[in-house]
Amino acid sequence: MMQTHTEDYEREDGRAIELTYAEPENVVRGGLVVLHEAEGVTDGVRLLIASLASEGWLAVAPHLDGIPSREDILAATDITLAWLVDHGVQADLLGVVGFDLGGTAALVVASNRKLGAAVSVGGQGGKELPALVEIAGKLTSPWLGIYGDAGDELGAAEVEQLREAAATAGVVSNVVRYPGANHRFDADPKAAVEAWQRTLSWFDAHLR
Repeated sequence: MMQTHTEDYEREDGRAIELTYAEPENVVRGGLVVLHEAEGVTDGVRLLIASLASEGWLAVAPHLDGIPSREDILAATDITLAWLVDHGVQADLLGVVGFDLGGTAALVVASNRKLGAAVSVGGQGGKELPALVEIAGKLTSPWLGIYGDAGDELGAAEVEQLREAAATAGVVSNVVRYPGANHRFDADPKAAVEAWQRTLSWFDAHLR
């Protein structure tokens, strides 16, 4: 498994953030910003970053505190995208992926920044963030949303509303629901494998 590293990154304008990243061993296919869950950069997030790097992506997660606001998410993502560009990634090969709270954050980014591709796995709107349907109708980046309907996840009707909203945005989108699964897919290994392959395929198709 690829090694992950953590560093403090500061721009010339004084903006700074803590980042955890993993680099591919061979050719870098592009760069992915990984937006983490509410628990922060956990071992699971490091495993995700390393797994993406093993697929050829320079993957990097900005450290976000607590429940970030829309402005916090965009500011952190902008700095992280600058880090990727500093490391030689071309602008049309930049993407974002997030899980749970990070899934909502990835949708926020995909609706406010023009990137090559974005993927959300789970996530809901909340006190600090608007409803997903409101965000999805404003997409500016190709976006894949993957959702279960177990626990606090979206129900079938909500997923359909999200699909319809995304379809009005004028960019490529796809919304997939896995009945009985949660955002971690820990109760459905088959769905977990399929969701991972969908994620990789989305980036393969749009970051090239």
